[in-house]
Amino acid sequence: MDWIRLTKSGKDLTGFRGRLIEVTEEELRKHNTRDDCWTCIRGMVYNVSPYMQFHPGGEDELLKAAGVDGTDLFDQVHRWVNYESMLKECLVGRMAAKPSTLIHGSSNTQKINPSVNRLYPSSPSTLLESNLPSSLLPPPTKDHCPRFDWFQTDVTVNITVYTKCKIPTSGITVVDLQGGTLRVEVFLGKLSYLLHLQLSHEVQEHLSVHTASAVGRVQVCMHKVSSGQWAKLGEPLESHDSFLHRKDCALFYRKCVLVSKTHVTHDTSVFHFQMPPGTVMQIPVGEHVYLKTTVKGNKVVKPYTPVDKILMPNSLESTEATADVFLMIKVYPDGVFTQHLCGLNIGDSLAISSPNGSFSLRPLHDITHLYLLAAGTGFTPMARLIRFTLHNVGNLRNTKLMFFNRQESDILWRSELDQLAEMEEKNLEACDKHPGLTSCVVDISHDQGSGSKVCSHSLMEESHSIFRCSINEEEQCEPVAGHQGYQGRLSVRTSSDVQGEPMGLRKDREANFLQHFNIPNFVNSEHSSVLGDDDLLLCEQPIIMDSETRCNSKLDIIS
Repeated sequence: MDWIRLTKSGKDLTGFRGRLIEVTEEELRKHNTRDDCWTCIRGMVYNVSPYMQFHPGGEDELLKAAGVDGTDLFDQVHRWVNYESMLKECLVGRMAAKPSTLIHGSSNTQKINPSVNRLYPSSPSTLLESNLPSSLLPPPTKDHCPRFDWFQTDVTVNITVYTKCKIPTSGITVVDLQGGTLRVEVFLGKLSYLLHLQLSHEVQEHLSVHTASAVGRVQVCMHKVSSGQWAKLGEPLESHDSFLHRKDCALFYRKCVLVSKTHVTHDTSVFHFQMPPGTVMQIPVGEHVYLKTTVKGNKVVKPYTPVDKILMPNSLESTEATADVFLMIKVYPDGVFTQHLCGLNIGDSLAISSPNGSFSLRPLHDITHLYLLAAGTGFTPMARLIRFTLHNVGNLRNTKLMFFNRQESDILWRSELDQLAEMEEKNLEACDKHPGLTSCVVDISHDQGSGSKVCSHSLMEESHSIFRCSINEEEQCEPVAGHQGYQGRLSVRTSSDVQGEPMGLRKDREANFLQHFNIPNFVNSEHSSVLGDDDLLLCEQPIIMDSETRCNSKLDIIS
C-alpha cells in the first residue's frame, strides 16, 4: 500500500509533470540505471525508478528491463498484473514508430495511378495469427504485405485493400476523411496496414466500407463532388502504404461530439459520442479507445472500453458504417477526468483515438463453457463479449457471468442482464438450443434467494468444481504439497488438484488464505492520473476479509 500512497501523493514520478512524450529507441536506451530506469511495455514507456524499492521481485529483476522493451520479460513472470493501473503515474509516453519495421507494399507511392498489378497468391496467415509477443514476430516480407488498388466511375471512387488472408466480417477497418486527406487503417491481428493520401479531387463526406471476409478484401467507396475521370488518386503522405506492428503505430485521434448522457446507476452513465461525418470506425470486441482532452491546461488521456447502446442490439449490417461510440463511465467525486467529462454539455467535442488492444477472439471459438468475472465498471469489456459469444460461438454450452458489486444499486444493466438470462432460458426450452447466459450478477451484501437468476451459492459451488483460486503469501501460509508457492502470485488449481482432500480442511485452508490477505476493491481512484478509470484495476483502501466477515457474508466466493 506504500506504493499506492506514493502514487496518490501528487509527486511527479516521471519528471515531465504529466506531459506525455514520444520516445525513440535511442532515448529509451539512455535510461538504464538504478536511479534512472525507463522500460517499455506494449509500446508504452514508464519511468520505473520510483518503483524500484516496491518491486516484489527486487531491483535486480526490474533492472533486466532497464532501457529496453520489457514486454516479453513481463509476460513471462506476471502477465496477469494490471501494470497500466499500477504504473500509470509513471507513464512517460509512447514509443515512436521504428522506421526499420516499416514495410511498404507493392503499390507505387510516388505517383498513385490505377494499378494493374496482379494479386499476389494468398500468403500463409501464420504471422497474423501468431500468439508470440509483437517484439518477437519477424517483420512481414513484401510478398506477405497487403496491397491496394483503386478504380472509378464518373461519380464514385473505390479503393480496395487485398489483405491476402481471411479476415473478420467487421471491426478491422478505420477510415478518416478530413479536408481532402484520406486515412485508411486495416487491423490484421498484431499488424496494421495504412493508406494515407491527399486526394487529387474533392469527395463527399459520406463514405462506406464493405468487407469480404472469405477472400480478405476491404473496399472503401467514396462519391465525387464533381463527376468526371481522375488522372490519379492523389499524393502519398507520411507512412502511406505501410505495414507495421500495431504497437509501433502512433494513435490517431479525431474530434467527436457528445450526443447524449444516459444514467445507468447513481454514479455511472453511458456517454454517447458521434464521429465526424468523414469517419467510419467500428471498435473490435475486447479493444478500447483513448479519450484525450485538456483539463486546467494539462493534457489528459484515458482508456475506456466501449459498450453497445443496449446489452443485446440487433445483428450488425453487412456494412461497417457506424458513427457512434458508447462509453459506460463511472464518475468519481474527486476524479479530474471524469468530473470534466460529466461537465460536458451536449454538442461539446472530445478527441477519441482509433481502437487499441491485443485481445484475440480466436480462442473463444473452441470453448464450450465460458465463465466471466467482473467487478464494477470492469463489466464494460464483458458486455460486448457476452453478445459476441452468444451469437457467434457454435460450441458454447453455457455462459456464466459473476458480477461483483459493493451494493445492489451499483449493478450495471441489472434488468437487461436478468432479461437476457430469461430469454436464453426460454430459447433453450423452446428449441432445445444450447444454454445461454444463466447467471448474471451478484450483490455481495444481499442474499438473492435460492430461486434467483443471479449468482448464488449453487453457482459458487459449481465454480469450485471447475477452477479453484488461492492467493499465496509465503509468510502467512505454507504451500500445498506438490505445488510450489510464489509470493504475491496468483495460483490457479483445478478440481483434480484437490480431489481426496477433506472438504473441512479445504475450507479451513481457504479461510486462512483470505483471513490474512488484503483484497483490493475492484474500483478506480484517478486523482491526477494520466491513464485509468474504466476497466483498469487499482487498489484503494483494502477490504480486510477476516473470519467474522467471512462467516456473515451470504455470498462468499470461497465457501
